[in-house]
Amino acid sequence: MIVVTGAAGFIGSYLIQRLNQDNFNAIIAVDKFDHQAKNKNLIGATIREQIDRDLFLSWLDKNYETVEFIFHIGARTDTAEFNLDLLHSLNTEYTKEIWKRCCQYQLPLVYASSAATYGLGEFGYDDDESKIPLLKPLNPYGVSKQEFDVWALQQYEKPFFWAGLKFFNVYGPNEYHKGRMASVIWHAYNQISQTGKMKLFKSHHPDYRDGEQKRDFIYVKDLAEVCLFFMHHRKNSGIYNLGSGKARTFNDLATAVFNALNKPVNIEYVETPHDIRNKYQYFTEANMHKLSRVGYAKDFVNLEDGVFDYIHILERSKI
Repeated sequence: MIVVTGAAGFIGSYLIQRLNQDNFNAIIAVDKFDHQAKNKNLIGATIREQIDRDLFLSWLDKNYETVEFIFHIGARTDTAEFNLDLLHSLNTEYTKEIWKRCCQYQLPLVYASSAATYGLGEFGYDDDESKIPLLKPLNPYGVSKQEFDVWALQQYEKPFFWAGLKFFNVYGPNEYHKGRMASVIWHAYNQISQTGKMKLFKSHHPDYRDGEQKRDFIYVKDLAEVCLFFMHHRKNSGIYNLGSGKARTFNDLATAVFNALNKPVNIEYVETPHDIRNKYQYFTEANMHKLSRVGYAKDFVNLEDGVFDYIHILERSKI
């Protein structure tokens, strides 16, 4: 059986869909399952059993002999969450408990880290593990992910195979329930569909024009392919970046959505809120050489093709 935590969420539910495509159907889906809208992500999925997050660790203690692989995708992902105890409990301590059991029961583990650990990028966006303890996240969510990455690297006892994946800006199907934490593509689709225009933040940095701030956007379909690669690969343990490796501007992104909807480009630039202005990332780009060196050879979907595919999935869902 394959365990997927965060199973009803955006990335977890798409990963289950991808596993099902390859006839991996003995899926143990772990989540709270208390969010009705989010639970719709699992409609049509083939799942062996649903386990409440709070019961999973005891379930694993009893059923570890039947488990083949664990994808720990679940986390509190709100970058505006400031309940430090909650983030530490769900994102750091809970992951430690899964890690310890993977060591004890000899289970391979892939867990979700985050590019939020890189902060303003003072040390670049390189997944060289010697640099990871130096990173300075900008928000408590990033801190909780950073704490676990550093802890994992310090451990003498490790699972026989493990990989921490630093997700960059992920977009794609099944994110509709995330509200303001959904991708910019999701928000662009809704704004443009409803108003015919897209609002983007002005630049408050002399090196960037309005809308020319850059992010590394990765399609969730690519992310799932990397997860499956590690499930089959099971060597070269460590922490890996998971982005497209190519930064693109918000103007590029908005234009791609307008084009996918066959609408004229109409972008309005608005002030960046003062409470985030000093912590705003103007550039992120994953160094992806480490993943390619361990044998991952598939090309990543470029932004225009990914947006086109995603927008048409959203359009079909309205029919």
